Amino acid sequence: MWTSPSTKLASGMTTDSETSPLGRPPRLANVPFNPSRLPFFYGTVVLVCGTLGVLTSAPGQTVGVSVFTDFLIEAHQLSRSWISFAYMAGTICSALLITRAGHWYDRVGGRWVSAFSAAMLALVLLGMSFSVTLADSVATVLPGSYRHHVSFGVLTVGFFAMRFFGQGMLTLSSRNMVLEWFEARRGMAMAVIGISVAFGFSITPPLFEWLIQRGGWSWAWQVIAAMVAGFSLLAFAFGRSRPEDHGLLPDGPFAKKDRKTHAETLSGRSFTLAEARRTYSFWVFTLSVVLSGLLLTAFSFHVVSIFSDAGMSRSQAVAIFVPAACVSVVVEFVGSWLSDFVRLKYLAMVQLVGILVLSLSLSFLNPGTAVVFVVLGMGLMQGLFGIISGVTWPRFYGRQHLGAISGFSTSIVVAGTAVGPYLFSVAHDRFGSYRAATVLCGVAALALLAASPRANRPE
Repeated sequence: MWTSPSTKLASGMTTDSETSPLGRPPRLANVPFNPSRLPFFYGTVVLVCGTLGVLTSAPGQTVGVSVFTDFLIEAHQLSRSWISFAYMAGTICSALLITRAGHWYDRVGGRWVSAFSAAMLALVLLGMSFSVTLADSVATVLPGSYRHHVSFGVLTVGFFAMRFFGQGMLTLSSRNMVLEWFEARRGMAMAVIGISVAFGFSITPPLFEWLIQRGGWSWAWQVIAAMVAGFSLLAFAFGRSRPEDHGLLPDGPFAKKDRKTHAETLSGRSFTLAEARRTYSFWVFTLSVVLSGLLLTAFSFHVVSIFSDAGMSRSQAVAIFVPAACVSVVVEFVGSWLSDFVRLKYLAMVQLVGILVLSLSLSFLNPGTAVVFVVLGMGLMQGLFGIISGVTWPRFYGRQHLGAISGFSTSIVVAGTAVGPYLFSVAHDRFGSYRAATVLCGVAALALLAASPRANRPE
């Protein structure tokens, strides 16, 4: 059996009857095989598995749901505003439970939460493919004409489950599972996830559209459900919650290297969720990510209207995402590498500058130079989003309560993404433009930028 002193715990490998260093017995941890018996660092396998998990969450993300919106409007005979309201209500309800899901992650580990979340997402997608039939069946037993109300209720519940199991639990558990296996090289692990997701999510809409055109929207969701169920089995077979459960250390053969160079990278003491919420840095980083998610979702939701107000076409509006994605990939790669060596507050400042640039360029959008700044601001904001929202929590607050802390932060972010499009709609309806909302985002970015210099890792 291959062993390496740099990857094994000093006390040797654990067995099924032992307790992990984080205080939880690794029940069934080595089923169907023991990672410590393999001649390579198993964190690389977890990295692949976690990346696939985040990609698999696409059907529950806005990028995946939006492809089906027009077909749901036609099938359920609901207006676009009612579909949007159902989506917002479902998203906000899911945000209320993500913190609870984070506590569950801390108890049972990322492997089991990922596998369970994927299985549940597959069932929800299957149910959504029959949403019209379900709504018709329920409406027939109700007095009067309640068909539209029933459709709204069915879609709200469906959106809630898709967002909770997809954007919430599956994304959180898959990403955190990877973060458990890397510490000094956590930034590079996040770069792999971020770049893969950037390209993966970019092909999600055309892939889903191809499935819809091939067999209809209902059939497409059934095919996607089968693929998501396949990942559930993959997560069970190859996912592993924590390296300590198998007598290994984070970073594997690199665990003992460059400890002075990576001073902030190495975790300090473990915080509980209550302790983390009392720290100054928690709220600076959380609110920065919330503002980024709010602005990005609102911009994506209203992009055609925003560009139309500036005298530009639909094709010009949609085309903005391609160059922004290219900038985002470069920023994410460089930022992820830097995050292993520099303090996270500096990267948060760059992200806030991106938010400010995007807010101001949208406030004074025109067919000229402002479009360039939209691309630059959006690329900076997107590229650093995953780093700030992922690396911060294990580095600042340890891994023992990682699920609860990251889950609570994610719940606020998800709520922000639900509110963003509505906030922009209100601004446009009341003032005839989106400028009031974009200026408000810019002011918030300035306030957080002023607060960032003191956002150090709590001791």
